[in-house]
Amino acid sequence: MARIRDIMSRSVITIPLGKTALEAARMLRDRDVSFLVTVDGERPAGILSERDIVRKVAAEDRTASRLTVDQIHADSFLSVDPSTAIEVAVQKMINSNVRRLVVLDDGRLAGVVTQTDLASFLRSRLLINGTITRTES
Repeated sequence: MARIRDIMSRSVITIPLGKTALEAARMLRDRDVSFLVTVDGERPAGILSERDIVRKVAAEDRTASRLTVDQIHADSFLSVDPSTAIEVAVQKMINSNVRRLVVLDDGRLAGVVTQTDLASFLRSRLLINGTITRTES
């Protein structure tokens, strides 16, 4: 059975809570990512997505350089362990209607797994299974 460690992204882009929304928006743009993991020191504190910036900054006509990450990030997030079965993680994401899971190993940030990671894995699995089925036929 495949585990989260097999598909998670280990290079996670983080941003401290004290940084500004403007700095976060620039990081999202410059790194070409859709979210950042917010951190309080070394500890994961939440998730800041493009959607958060649109809804909590732009749509409310607030000044991004005057808001800090801790004012706009989602301070609750779902996490899994690297040894979590992929099927369990998928179910957790579906049940909670989330797009990403933070991967924690003994409380430390180990990676993230996104819907895209899961879709790529499942696509590969389906292609492999289809090839096996055609070969056996």
